[in-house]
Amino acid sequence: MDYNGLPKHSKPIWRSGLNIPTFDPFNDDEEFDAVIVGAGITGISTAYFLTQAGMKVALIEANKIINGTTGHTTAKVTAQHDLIYDELIQHFGLEKTKIFYHSTKNAMDFIKKYTSDNQIECNYETQDATIYTTSDDYVRNLENELKAYEKLEIDSFGAVKTLLPFDTKYSITMRDQAQFHPLKYLIHLLKASIENGLKVYEETVVIDVETGNTPVVVTQSGRKIKCKHVVSASHFPFYDGNQFFFTKLHADRSYALAAKVKTAYPGGMYISAENPKRSLRSFRYNNEELVLIGGESHKTGVETRTMSFYENLKLFGEETFGIEDVLFRWSTQDLITLDKMPYIGRLSSKHQNIYVATGFRKWGMTSGTVSAQLISNLILGKEAVDADVFTPSRFQADPSIKHFLMQNLDVAKHLIEGKLEPVSRKIEELYNDEGSVVTLDGKRVGAYKDVNGKVHCVDTTCTHLGCEVEWNNGEKSWDCPCHGSRFSIYGEVLEGPADQPLKQVFVQ
Repeated sequence: MDYNGLPKHSKPIWRSGLNIPTFDPFNDDEEFDAVIVGAGITGISTAYFLTQAGMKVALIEANKIINGTTGHTTAKVTAQHDLIYDELIQHFGLEKTKIFYHSTKNAMDFIKKYTSDNQIECNYETQDATIYTTSDDYVRNLENELKAYEKLEIDSFGAVKTLLPFDTKYSITMRDQAQFHPLKYLIHLLKASIENGLKVYEETVVIDVETGNTPVVVTQSGRKIKCKHVVSASHFPFYDGNQFFFTKLHADRSYALAAKVKTAYPGGMYISAENPKRSLRSFRYNNEELVLIGGESHKTGVETRTMSFYENLKLFGEETFGIEDVLFRWSTQDLITLDKMPYIGRLSSKHQNIYVATGFRKWGMTSGTVSAQLISNLILGKEAVDADVFTPSRFQADPSIKHFLMQNLDVAKHLIEGKLEPVSRKIEELYNDEGSVVTLDGKRVGAYKDVNGKVHCVDTTCTHLGCEVEWNNGEKSWDCPCHGSRFSIYGEVLEGPADQPLKQVFVQ
């Protein structure tokens, strides 16, 4: 397969050259004060706060720590979450939007202070964050967003020009935001938690909770863990508790490159107001300055030729800076709520000792830390002024009703289309290193032919609610367009809400 000057394999820059600790699967009979499921920024940060308070905590990861969405971020530490504040003020009011902003600012302040106090070498740099537009259609949106900044007393300014080497129609900038190396920061936070007694377990899939005053976490292997509190920090909540999160969240994929460029990067962090999104920041790697170019988001599972999105980012980089080499490429999956505010806090009034954090809308560095601060405060009985704003049980009539109907009509559409989609390709027509839905003995099957010509086949019916998965050629995975579940070429679960693998189909 021609990769058009891009790395053959998808791999984030953050894991390169890093000594990441590993841990055994859960195989004990211990009981804990709190069990945290998911070892990304939310889970690790929550574990830190709880162990600092003297609690006995277990951190459980289905795969490897900090290798999910957290390990595939662009790692901007900012309260500038795209065009959001004007919309939040309209839907939630000024006071609740102030709480959202100040919770985010507090999260940023914690990351900065912890990094400074512990002298962590994690490439932490203060940078301004800018939203720009090259379209007249978005100037009014940016002007309204700047007015929202002023109402929230955010240190900011508007301008026509930016430091970028192309013309813009307008831009708005938040001063004194930041960027960093997320894994170097989190490894330090994790080690500090382990010194305070944290137990960490990898390759341990959690599938259920037996609720009650003393919840029991149930693993796929059948082992059970008793505790007082359960925290779902697993990106998509592993336990639903009749909250029907799959109807209130949708999954988006977006893409990133780390490139060596010919034109010096001007500094700052940038994101475009319009689509297709273009996100920019710098990162120093092996004594060279690279530019991280992100964007090209789309609903998970609806695109098969995902390599084209990397190619679009590369073309943008070439036109903007001139690209000498693309060293890394990777993609990530993000969850978006009906009203664009994350769901953080107690699962529901009926589940006072089960907590959830999800729907970060691509801004996980701050939202994950907000989640850890809020949930640990709830568990420790401290004041949590932002609990009502982020509560997962909320339902804003506007815009939630409209987005709920649109989202679930789209799910129904994909469910029907997937079942009726005509399939004409056969396994023998596949090239090496190619995947596709094919017909095998009259049935719809997902087939991938590896570089050696060996064929790996799976049943394409998603194990969550029965939609049909589609091939993702950029990540070599099977993705569900209904609720964002993703599976490997062998059928293993890569992303929830599915917790069971696709059935393997063996070719005679």
